[in-house]
Amino acid sequence: MDIALLMFPALLVLLLVGIPVAYSLFAVSLVFGFIRFGDKAVFQFVSKVQDVGGNYILAAVPLFVFMGCMLERAGIAERLFEALYLWTRRLPGGLAVGAVLLGVIFAAASGVVGATETVIGLLAIPIMMKYGYNKSLIAGTICAGGSLGTVIPPSVLVVILAPIADVSVGDLFAGLLFPGLLMAVLFVLYIVIRCALNPALAPREMADKGPEVPLLTMIRMTVFAVLPPLFLIFTVLGTILMGLATTTEAAACGAVGAALLTLMNRRLSIQVLGDAAQKTVRITVMMLTILLAGSMFAGVFIASGGVGDVRALLDAANLTPWHTLLLILFIAFISGFALDLVSVVLVMIPISMPIITSLDFDPVWFCILFLVMIQTSYLTPPMAPAIFYLRAISPPEITLADMYRGVIPFIGLQLLTLVLILIFPQIALYLPSQITGFR
Repeated sequence: MDIALLMFPALLVLLLVGIPVAYSLFAVSLVFGFIRFGDKAVFQFVSKVQDVGGNYILAAVPLFVFMGCMLERAGIAERLFEALYLWTRRLPGGLAVGAVLLGVIFAAASGVVGATETVIGLLAIPIMMKYGYNKSLIAGTICAGGSLGTVIPPSVLVVILAPIADVSVGDLFAGLLFPGLLMAVLFVLYIVIRCALNPALAPREMADKGPEVPLLTMIRMTVFAVLPPLFLIFTVLGTILMGLATTTEAAACGAVGAALLTLMNRRLSIQVLGDAAQKTVRITVMMLTILLAGSMFAGVFIASGGVGDVRALLDAANLTPWHTLLLILFIAFISGFALDLVSVVLVMIPISMPIITSLDFDPVWFCILFLVMIQTSYLTPPMAPAIFYLRAISPPEITLADMYRGVIPFIGLQLLTLVLILIFPQIALYLPSQITGFR
């Protein structure tokens, strides 16, 4: 067996020992790099530092993170949730439906998964608990709605993935739009149908006792609540898809827009700005450190002939192109149990893309499948980062068992979305083809 194939077992051992992901990637890269190339490995490592530091697209990462941090403080989500609930309160499970819709809009306005789940949870959990919603339904709804930030553009993960996969950020954003909305629709249908069949899961006391709100009042409240996030969505996503701005330019406009909205809502202060800046620095440093380590790991693996070795193993296994695709997606899913989403992208994409393109699969379609797959891993026990976010903001009445039970149906709906994209690739590819033609 070639030395490159030993890099993955070595990485797994370090992770199981408890060494942080970035340090594990650095250590494996350095050891195997010097074993394989000697002192020449230093030049490769320095070039990777220059590549990451000079990547114009990656400058959008701190801007998107700052935008998400400011939106957490802007006060937009509170009014938006109230307005959405005016329209959903007569539905079975109306509060849960409103939480999912809030996740869609907030994900499209912020691009940060953790921020989306935190905001939804802090707003929806207390009121859902007050009206006796089933705890597993609460947990599953918050985790699933918050995880939509992975597959609804603009996603920070896409900004990191696109240059590594050598695909357009705009094409990925466009391609993710329909799958993300499809997933949200499936979530809403599941909640409504299940709560209609079993009303005890979501008591409708609020809907039955709440006063009637005039239609014009509902429209006015909705317009004023929805306009600010729509402004940000167009500023970021709209300008990218229309070719009016690059990803980094759009992210900068979004960061300024989020700060202005916070100011307009009288939430902006030196302390808020300082907290957002500190949080942005911490998250960005973590992401870019992992990104650099993953880039070094992938560089050593590829330069050592690892991609050829993997392809030789696949050929020896006599797998069809579709079996190879499914195997890569399954490995990405399993990797999500041990690695964070950024690390899965950095380890898997450089290795997978040459194989995928050699099999004549569309790279944009594969990247979208990959993102849906790792989002499913993000929600899947036992590791489930979404559950760790929820535990930090949920009351003690919602136990870990409630969370595990709650996410299982939504995991099934995510897998259904994946199957639909596999069977009908145009769900992911139609909009990018139209956008390319428009440009």
